[in-house]
Amino acid sequence: MPEDVGSNAQSPSSAHLTDGGALRQRSPDGPANATFGERSAESNKRGQTLFLNRELSLLEFNRRVLAQALDERIPLLERLKFLTISSTNLDEFFEVRKASHQERRTLGSGSTEFDGRTTAEVLKDIAKGAGELVRDQYLALNDIVLPALVQEDIHVLRRDVWNEEQAAWIQAYHAREVEPVLTPVGLDPSHPFPKILNKSLNFIVLVEGDDAFGRESGIAVVKVPRTLPRLIALPSELSGGGLAFVMLSSVIHAHIEAIFPGMNVIGCHQFRVTRNSELWVDDEEVENILEALEGELPERKYAEAVRLEVTLECPDDVARFLLKRFELPEDDLYRVDGPVNLGRLGVLHGMVDRPDLKYKPFAPRFPRLLVRAEDPFTAIRQADVVLHHPYESFVPVIDLIRRAAQDPDVLAIKQTLYRTEKNSSVVAALIEAAQSGKQVTAVVELRARFDEAENIDLATQLQDVGAQVVYGVVGYKTHAKMMLIVRREPDGLMRYAHLSTGNYHAGTARAYTDIGLLTSDPELTADVHHMFHRLTGLGAATPLTQLLDAPFTLRSQMRSLIAAEAEEARQGRPARIIAKMNALTEPNTIRALYDASQAGVQVDLIIRGACCLRPGIEGISDNIRVRSVLGRFLEHSRLVYFGAGGEGKLFASSADWMSRNLYRRVETCFPIRNDRIKQRLLEEDLLVYLNDDVLAWDLQPEGHYARSAGTVDPQLQLLERIASPVDPERAGTIGDSTHRFRALPPS
Repeated sequence: MPEDVGSNAQSPSSAHLTDGGALRQRSPDGPANATFGERSAESNKRGQTLFLNRELSLLEFNRRVLAQALDERIPLLERLKFLTISSTNLDEFFEVRKASHQERRTLGSGSTEFDGRTTAEVLKDIAKGAGELVRDQYLALNDIVLPALVQEDIHVLRRDVWNEEQAAWIQAYHAREVEPVLTPVGLDPSHPFPKILNKSLNFIVLVEGDDAFGRESGIAVVKVPRTLPRLIALPSELSGGGLAFVMLSSVIHAHIEAIFPGMNVIGCHQFRVTRNSELWVDDEEVENILEALEGELPERKYAEAVRLEVTLECPDDVARFLLKRFELPEDDLYRVDGPVNLGRLGVLHGMVDRPDLKYKPFAPRFPRLLVRAEDPFTAIRQADVVLHHPYESFVPVIDLIRRAAQDPDVLAIKQTLYRTEKNSSVVAALIEAAQSGKQVTAVVELRARFDEAENIDLATQLQDVGAQVVYGVVGYKTHAKMMLIVRREPDGLMRYAHLSTGNYHAGTARAYTDIGLLTSDPELTADVHHMFHRLTGLGAATPLTQLLDAPFTLRSQMRSLIAAEAEEARQGRPARIIAKMNALTEPNTIRALYDASQAGVQVDLIIRGACCLRPGIEGISDNIRVRSVLGRFLEHSRLVYFGAGGEGKLFASSADWMSRNLYRRVETCFPIRNDRIKQRLLEEDLLVYLNDDVLAWDLQPEGHYARSAGTVDPQLQLLERIASPVDPERAGTIGDSTHRFRALPPS
């Protein structure tokens, strides 16, 4: 069986890949009067812990992503993309989450999760859950997605179906583009097993015959450089009228004998190893975190192994040989029915020009207030401006920073940078501002996972032009998303701020849902000013008047607001909590929500990813519903609404309700005080996801998710309501440079 894009041979039925079920019925009334503490013991007696496991919840999330690949309502190339996203998500899960538990096992830690599982039990459950997920990913690839692509005359060709002309072209391509950069390593005492790069494609090759030097080991390793494209398009004249592609792994496998001249290749098998990707820096010992991280980054590529992937046909003795080399137990071996890096197929989305098989392009709306204004400062002084990405453009944020860089009346710009893209317009504007003599302060978080190298580079660029660059606070990641501009105006110095739930990244602003607020509110901007002083200077925490911040007031104030809703319910008054975020895992906050549920508060949680709260526990969480919404855009905004005795309080935040966000990060949570904006966001980013006719996933008490019976796509609704459709022929012109303020010269 070919070891390239998989096979249908002996594949089990794919029927189990789909998931369904009606929307869970909610308790009509509040629970009994027993407190959380009184009820918890009874719950444990029933054998049902009060918390779900974070790691298993993350695996459930990736299963929901995979389900998008099976949904025929989604355009086919987008379904392929969801399949590859589920694979790359799982890579990161192993690199970070599984790796942390493996470290605990290595250190002999006897600690338990707050759901009661030990480290050994978590690792066992991960192996089972991840193994099932990997199996289903390749079933989806081989039984559903690839056959559907064939129906559209798009072919990813296995080696055994190449015709004579295709084989000749591929052989010439291999000789010209591939073979010259491959270096086989025959294993013997002078050629030890080579260091294998994290998540790289490799082959272990078994050969026999007379070697020129009389060597007899018979085993070689071929590492495949990342400079080679993993998917190769065949010329149109060889594709039979459609589109045809071959995987690089297939090309190398088919011609492996070319790099072992005179030898008989008796086995050739792909493998890939995943490694621990957490960086460790001793905050108490290091003197310069940038230099320390620069030293650590190369080691990540060759850190402790956490997973080994091989193809189905790889012999057991070869797999055991590799496991021994990487010091992994049998549970960490994953056999796959296709390419060992399924995520590499994601490039097909960009290589195929078929608009009918992709999401329709759209043009984000530009707020009317900003369109009419001569400059952004005038507009923001008139009223707060909210931006609901991606339905509304990120351009106003970029234009504001650009305008500030060019405006002679702007004296200072302060900015946090957690993640941003290469060649960032935001960073370019900060560089321009520093070069023009303005006071530019950038708080760059160097330890934003997997973006460390890029952030080191942008920090260096800013330092080189005289910007003041700091790396936050030792021991705390700076995850807050905020920007402050200080401007001289006729009536004195004026501050303008941007606060957001998402990063200063134009690319993700087109793919993630986020909320941004542009404001000149003197109380909010003063709070932002004080927060920047905390990050760059020294001193006691100045009390903030409007912002809630981690690690100081955010967690306690959120719990106080939850408790206030519980008291409203106990007094027989209407009480409501609606919260939307990426993850809910912090146990004390979950306990507060349980108490609110027992008091009779109706709690709706829209949690995209991991959720450790267990809904539907009799007498404890009867009044809590947890939904997950997946769609074209990644749901990234964090909003929480409290009934607040009829006042209705709404907050947007950079923080999820996780221990790391509430205790070990610098975060902002800002109130939405304008009634018009508050009502708009309540409808657009909370209530729209809670209707019974919405496509969503509802969390069940045992930790699994059931797909709701709804048929309405809330993201599509919002696109139609807010954004504008675009002719596919103009789709390439829609981006972050389609609008400028009238008074702003091109740059």
